[in-house]
Amino acid sequence: MSALRKLLPPLVSGTVFGAGLTIGGMTDPARVRGFLDIFGKWDPTLAFVMGGALAVMAVAWRIQRRMTRPIFAETFSLPDRQDLDPKLVTGAALFGVGWGIAGICPGPAVASLSLVPGQVLPFLAAMIAGMALYRFIETAPKRRAVDDHAAS
Repeated sequence: MSALRKLLPPLVSGTVFGAGLTIGGMTDPARVRGFLDIFGKWDPTLAFVMGGALAVMAVAWRIQRRMTRPIFAETFSLPDRQDLDPKLVTGAALFGVGWGIAGICPGPAVASLSLVPGQVLPFLAAMIAGMALYRFIETAPKRRAVDDHAAS
C-alpha cells in the first residue's frame, strides 16, 4: 500500500474532525463546561454535536456491514467486547474527569493549536507527560525482567 493511500485518509478525516469541532464551538472550554453544568446555565450544544456524530456513525456502520474489505486498509479493525477491560474503563473515567475539569480534550486541544496556542499548550504538555508516564509504568515490568535476566 502506498504512503499516500495510507496517510491521506487519516489526514483528511482529522482535518474534517478538527474543522467540525471548531465550527461546533467544541474548542471553547466554557461551552463544554456549560454542557456539564446541568444545574446551572446548561448549554446543550455538545449534545447536538454528539447527536450529529452518532447519526454519521450509524450510517457508517450500515455501509461497513455491506463491505467485504475496507478501501484504505487490508482488514477492518473493529472493537469487540473483549476490548472492555479495567484499564479502558479507568482511562475513560480519568478522561471524563479531566475533560470536566479542563473543559477540553485532545481533539479540541489539537484543533485549538492554530487558534489559541498559548491557551492549549499547557494542556497538551500535561497530556504528553501523562502519556509518557503511562508508557513508563506499563513497560516497568518488562524492564525489570530484562534487568533480572542480565544480572543472572
